Amino acid sequence: MYAEERQQAIASLVMQKGRASVAELADAYDVTTETVRRDLAILDRAGLVRRVHGGAVPSRALHLVEAGVNERDATRADHKDRIAAAALDHLPAGGASVLIDAGTTTARIAAQLPTDRELVVVTNAVPVAARLAGVPSVRLQLLGGRVRGLTQAAVGEQALAVLRDLRVDVAFMGTNGISPRHGLSTPDSEEAAVKRAMVRAANYVVVAADSSKVGREEFVSFAPLDSVDTLVTDDEIDEADRDRLTEHGVEVVVA
Repeated sequence: MYAEERQQAIASLVMQKGRASVAELADAYDVTTETVRRDLAILDRAGLVRRVHGGAVPSRALHLVEAGVNERDATRADHKDRIAAAALDHLPAGGASVLIDAGTTTARIAAQLPTDRELVVVTNAVPVAARLAGVPSVRLQLLGGRVRGLTQAAVGEQALAVLRDLRVDVAFMGTNGISPRHGLSTPDSEEAAVKRAMVRAANYVVVAADSSKVGREEFVSFAPLDSVDTLVTDDEIDEADRDRLTEHGVEVVVA
């Protein structure tokens, strides 16, 4: 195999798996680790992959560009519906206090909340608040602050001040990326601060994220993996990724 062919094959493999280590690429193509590192450097300069510690991820896995709510809502919608339904298995059987993060998957959790029990719901998401405002069994608290138009989430000191004094039974969190090294991550630092405070306020943390988020590392980490109790995702998650998350103490539920 010529070097150019090997590099194209490596780029395809990284895109397919979401991450690949130098060692496994060396074994796969029967070359030295030094050769793989040179190949990755070439691919990184070409914008085809992004080099990270010990290997590479797809170039899309590290970026600062966020998609808007409408664009994200239409992506992998069936997966998100199943994830939301499975996430609600972690809702306490009786009355409970719940934090619902902003996001298209967490919005589906809000839409499927049971109405046969009393719930206190705290959210920074305008769409979630709008959906739950008229539900008689829900006592709703909308966090204040500046609303980011892109994600329709309240951010800033007002939201953080309230969260500092809260303790809830469960938080349903969204994330743009999840990886063992970078934990949960998102492109925006203000939104990351609110997400971080939500995680700290919860006795139990459920992350609802489709498998495309696994292995991605966004600009700002807002929580390490050891703060996550359960990840609910879809059946397209790579088995190696699932094993790595489990090894870090995260229960992985496939919806």
